[in-house]
Amino acid sequence: MVNIIWFLLIAISIIYTLFSGNISIINDEILLSGKASFNLIINMMEVTVLWMGILKIAENSGLLSKFANLIKPLLSKLFPSISYNHKSLDYIASNVAANMLGLGSAATPFGLKAMKSLQEINTDKNVASDAMITFLVLNTSGVTIIPTSVIALRLAHHSANPSEIIITSILATIFSSIAGLTFDYFLRRKKR
Repeated sequence: MVNIIWFLLIAISIIYTLFSGNISIINDEILLSGKASFNLIINMMEVTVLWMGILKIAENSGLLSKFANLIKPLLSKLFPSISYNHKSLDYIASNVAANMLGLGSAATPFGLKAMKSLQEINTDKNVASDAMITFLVLNTSGVTIIPTSVIALRLAHHSANPSEIIITSILATIFSSIAGLTFDYFLRRKKR
């Protein structure tokens, strides 16, 4: 559906530009947007590679496991169907840690491993389990304390104060996580 929307927006823009007689704008934008996109990717890559490297060091040194053990009691309350020592909780904790740093791209591998691990213990392979749904809600709601990707974008676009969004980001993630997990909890109870 999103592909259709993007296609329609692009098609309407091109048709409007052709009828308004500003064909040179299309050529300029095609050439300039490619260069701007490349520069943005390079700027974003610097921050992403740095934080992914730090996260990999934290994983290899055992710091990520220690953090996972620190939040495991909370996760075991959010995911009562998963045993405390199951590897799924470790993957979920690693995903949450990466998301807290605002590293969605670094969190993705842990999220995929968590979902795969949750699918292994799922009794009905054709339907998402309660734990899978709760993890998806937790992941979707944000759990971002330091939005490094957004700060990098703001820095790349020459923001006067790129890190000024940290407080609002923390507030947004708190409220969205509470709302999403509360809604998930009540839907799960209603289902039973």
